[in-house]
Amino acid sequence: MAKTWAFDAHQPPDQQLVDVCVHCGFCLPTCPTYVLWNEEMDSPRGRILLMNVALEEPGQLSEAMVTHWDRCLGCMACVTSCPSGVEYNKLIEATRPQVERNYKRPFGERAFKRFLFATFSHPGRLRALVPVAVAARRLGLTGNGEGRLKRFPRLHALQGLLPDVRLKAAVTSLPKVIPSQGKRRGLVGMLLGCVQRVFFHDVNAATARVLAAEGFEVFAPRNVRCCGALMLHSGYESEALNLAKKMIEAFKDCDYVAVNAAGCGSSMKDYGHLLSDDKEWAERAEQFSEKVRDVSQLLTSSDPVASRHPVSIRVAYHDACHLAHAQKIRSEPRKLLADIPELELIEPSEWEICCGSAGIYNLLQPEAARDLGRRKAQNLLETDADAIATGNPGCTLQIARYLRDRRQPLPIYHPIELVDRSIRGAGPR
Repeated sequence: MAKTWAFDAHQPPDQQLVDVCVHCGFCLPTCPTYVLWNEEMDSPRGRILLMNVALEEPGQLSEAMVTHWDRCLGCMACVTSCPSGVEYNKLIEATRPQVERNYKRPFGERAFKRFLFATFSHPGRLRALVPVAVAARRLGLTGNGEGRLKRFPRLHALQGLLPDVRLKAAVTSLPKVIPSQGKRRGLVGMLLGCVQRVFFHDVNAATARVLAAEGFEVFAPRNVRCCGALMLHSGYESEALNLAKKMIEAFKDCDYVAVNAAGCGSSMKDYGHLLSDDKEWAERAEQFSEKVRDVSQLLTSSDPVASRHPVSIRVAYHDACHLAHAQKIRSEPRKLLADIPELELIEPSEWEICCGSAGIYNLLQPEAARDLGRRKAQNLLETDADAIATGNPGCTLQIARYLRDRRQPLPIYHPIELVDRSIRGAGPR
């Protein structure tokens, strides 16, 4: 009888990458789930051990294996802390599609994921949630208390994350082309995004204004709806790659592609690797990924053109994991903020620990995300800052939710919003 293996032959985790891990333990203090539970199998080296078992020993994927991999946030803090250079990001990204192809999840779990992908990756559908969120707040279905959805943890987590967005902002669109001011530096494609476009239109508007003020012509097509990051980080590989190809085609004539959402930028910079075995798209994907820049990365790569005016505010900066760990971008957003006159930048403790957002992790693993969200909110409040800055919409939603729960809300800015206010002389809101 032929042996049964947990992983199929299509791009399983690379055994050579698995073997790089020497189980030294440097990753443990930075792994959010290990910090919470002190459980070996919920650490990076424990999950790598399970990958090795699946690669070397015949058998099927067990519920325990899948549970420990599912509990991983994919924050990549372990990659930053690893002295051996273990590419855990590539290992977990190869493992998750294997799970989705070879493990039968309960129907309810599959249906909930499909609902999330069918909603959050479609801006038009996501906009339909805005009046629902407004109505829910007026009816008292949301807030700090137990809430009427408490019996349904994932739905309860979803309603708790919905921001207090204005209906007008949710349906407002940017022009497709925003001309540069002064000497033209180049054509920059700008990803409007899904959550960013609907819930954080002001961030997109500020991004376009700053890029134009710094001499870039901005190309912001509305028909590019999603980069595929949510699906990619959840193991739905084929759907993510189809969206990636549309993205590559849409921005093919741009000099750069600017991204103001850390999770999106991380995935887009990885298209070259993800499509490396596709003969038709491999070269185009590699060229595209080389053009992708986080907006802070793009703006700090050359001297500023537009004058900065004072913004008198004390700001605690939160490192989004897919910016700091996945893209290795920490100094650039800090430089943007430090260049604003009279702005004081404050560093919170445990910068390397994830806030618990991690794409849709806070909806799929609400208990762990709650504990991490509370921890992050406490660390940020202890800075006594006037406001918080972070470069990812998921982090903004997560942190805002747990600040509300503590009844200590603070304004949360994207760094580009503060730069925009400085250029316009608007001051903090």
